[in-house]
Amino acid sequence: MSAPKPNPARERHWICAQRLRERRLSLGLTQREVVVRLHQHGSCTTNRALSAMENGRGLDLGLLPELAASLSCSVTYLLGLTWNPESWAPDEQDGAPSTTPVPEPVFRTAGILGPGLPEGFLPPGRQGAGAQPGTPA
Repeated sequence: MSAPKPNPARERHWICAQRLRERRLSLGLTQREVVVRLHQHGSCTTNRALSAMENGRGLDLGLLPELAASLSCSVTYLLGLTWNPESWAPDEQDGAPSTTPVPEPVFRTAGILGPGLPEGFLPPGRQGAGAQPGTPA
């Protein structure tokens, strides 16, 4: 009898729960302090809900951008796609941190990718005035 194949979605769920707790603890924050930060970002949640998320229950994907901002990290980090909490770009496919030096992006505003957006990044539908569809702004 062979072992069941790992479910990547389930693994990502547990990685996200673990990253939430690890990041909070590395910043020296209590769950209550994170909840206060979430409230400042407009997300109403409780200590109990945060505890459940950190334990792999009730993880709310809609809260990931606010959680990332509250924990001063990127959504990419919370999802386990990078080892660098400030990086929005995923690491190489094998999960190991990239050994190739990557230039640091210049951040301009907060967004769904984490504390800031790389310079030149425009969300779909937000191209500069007079820009033609499909061409850079």
